[in-house]
Amino acid sequence: MTSQPVNHFQTLPDVIDALTRVHGAIDTHGLARPLHHLVQLRASQLNACAFCVKMHVREAREDGETSERLDRLVVWEHVSDFSPPERAALAWTEALTVLDRKTDYGALRAALREHFSDAEISALTATVAMINLWNRIQVSGH
Repeated sequence: MTSQPVNHFQTLPDVIDALTRVHGAIDTHGLARPLHHLVQLRASQLNACAFCVKMHVREAREDGETSERLDRLVVWEHVSDFSPPERAALAWTEALTVLDRKTDYGALRAALREHFSDAEISALTATVAMINLWNRIQVSGH
């Protein structure tokens, strides 16, 4: 027996290709790129996915996100760097990433609807779900 990680990209290339296509389809639904990066990075932080954190920090910087905001994302609830729509999206991201039976999803959806259409909320939800899937695939190799 070996503890070597399974290379899912080699063992299930058709599944990985399908997931990549799904990811691409989600990306076409108009979630603003700065918010897209914040959501993916925050979920990756919560899931302790070092590979994904590094990748999403790099992508966010390439798209113009500031290092200060990226550095403070881990404490987003305690700083004023993030707009009300971003804060609502980050709260949703955390709720869908760290599942807790006590979470009031209705209140979180109401906060989202103050800033986003239902289509945008669906795109956000799909983005959070997709990054959680990628995080878990990557973390399985730690």
